[in-house]
Amino acid sequence: MKLATLACLLASAALAQTSMTAKKYEFEPNVIKIKKGDQVKLVITALDRDHGFKLEAFHIDKKLEKGKPVEVEFTADQAGTFPFQCSRFCGKGHRKRKGELIVE
Repeated sequence: MKLATLACLLASAALAQTSMTAKKYEFEPNVIKIKKGDQVKLVITALDRDHGFKLEAFHIDKKLEKGKPVEVEFTADQAGTFPFQCSRFCGKGHRKRKGELIVE
């Protein structure tokens, strides 16, 4: 691959970085919008206890330890709306704690 072609490919993929929090029964933000092809970096901090972050479409399931920022990196290589959720049981409202990643 020629250097100019490689430079064009790297320039076309933007870095989409988002800071998130997880606490009992909610992610903030709970909707994330990015562009197809973006390199995505989510920095997620659990505020009240250990939680989890699962984004099945991109094969991601991370443990979020209370107070420790966790970096989740992937390439948004498919367009669509993808649900994410807590993957560690955190109480009665656990199943309601969801969000979505929108890749345009």
